[in-house]
Amino acid sequence: MTITTHPKTIKMTKAEKVEYIMTELEKLYPKVDIPLDHKDPYTLLVSVLLSAQCTDERVNKITPSLFKRADNPYDMVKMSVEEIAEIIRPCGLTPMKSKGIYGLSEIIINEHDGEVPQSFEALEKLPAVGHKTASVVMAQAFNVPAFPVDTHIHRLMTRWGLTNGKNVAQTEKDAKRLFPKERWNKLHIQIILYGREYSPARSPSLSKDYITAKVASKKVLANYKP
Repeated sequence: MTITTHPKTIKMTKAEKVEYIMTELEKLYPKVDIPLDHKDPYTLLVSVLLSAQCTDERVNKITPSLFKRADNPYDMVKMSVEEIAEIIRPCGLTPMKSKGIYGLSEIIINEHDGEVPQSFEALEKLPAVGHKTASVVMAQAFNVPAFPVDTHIHRLMTRWGLTNGKNVAQTEKDAKRLFPKERWNKLHIQIILYGREYSPARSPSLSKDYITAKVASKKVLANYKP
């Protein structure tokens, strides 16, 4: 795809920014899949848990070994926490993640008949499962509208002047207020993909990050290289 750069920033309303951003992201990423390899809600839940402070690429290298041993809660609890930890160690935060995977598997068996629960409340009660993880599972496994905010989304929403950037909770509220509900599940992945490909945290370039070049304030763009 040929990218058209926008060297001059025109003052845009938030509504105009939102429309422009959605249009451009749809052009770039008309079809999206969650970057984590999985086959069902349980393997997605475990993969998202593992992705905390770890790249999706690394998670995707680790989960085949883990899921070969246990791709369901019943087989997972047959393993020890130590055995789980040994497999997932390259993902980091090993004690928390291994105990979380074992613990949530027990709860899913004992309280949910072996099935991943389909509510934010129930998911967020599981060990090591926070709001973002629950949101990803609800959106991508059960098609319930959600807007999980990771570091890419938080960074870009701030750069684009769509949130004050104080915390991810506020960013999520602003995203849900500004973007149409029917676009949330696809859009959050589109923004992540754009952030990785065009708008990195370090040394962003106006010639590449053309959405930011169009919608960001002069103050934000002052930190960009040409």
